[in-house]
Amino acid sequence: MRYGSILFDVDGTLLDSIEDLANSMNTVLRRFNLREHSIETYKYFVGDGMENLVVRSLPEIERDDRRLVEQCIASMREEYSRNWNVRTRPYAQIPELLDVLEQRKIRMAVLSNKPDDFTRMMVKELLPGRRFEIVMGERPAVPRKPHPAAALEIARLMNIPPSRFLYVGDTATDMKTAKAAGMFAVGVLWGFREAGELLASGAELLIHQPLELLDLLDR
Repeated sequence: MRYGSILFDVDGTLLDSIEDLANSMNTVLRRFNLREHSIETYKYFVGDGMENLVVRSLPEIERDDRRLVEQCIASMREEYSRNWNVRTRPYAQIPELLDVLEQRKIRMAVLSNKPDDFTRMMVKELLPGRRFEIVMGERPAVPRKPHPAAALEIARLMNIPPSRFLYVGDTATDMKTAKAAGMFAVGVLWGFREAGELLASGAELLIHQPLELLDLLDR
């Protein structure tokens, strides 16, 4: 088997988290008397870290107001910390997929642009008992995805060549990260983005349901 390990994104890949992200950010916007956005719009705001989510949510004229941006980021962290698990759940077939991968002793890790503390908390609570060797979110002084630094760090810590990883994600950011790290980019179509974006960003394979990933491992 060529691919003996899998690196998963979180939001839009393992967990359907868009409602809690959208509702938390809209609460912040209401607090500052700013225009709210639809859940569909938020699917294109998320994926590049909490700071970028906040900035994209603000009216363009307000984005250069650093004081306002920082206030909104702090407010979003507070709001999301209280409400991150109201609606967020694993996607259909994800628990079953992880069970099979564990049985096959496929080595797994998680990498997100969500802050590291949120990433670890979400995986621990919503995917309990799963055999992820490493769970990593955005950390100070480490470039966020699509920079490959964190993905390569995970490969190094697991002592596995990047070329033996499947990288599974749902956005252009994920596909670019996979390509930059020398991993096989698998784009998922149950997440936040569409096939065109994933293919244009380097996806080598698209899958419609989680269990389809097993077909790739069986080849």
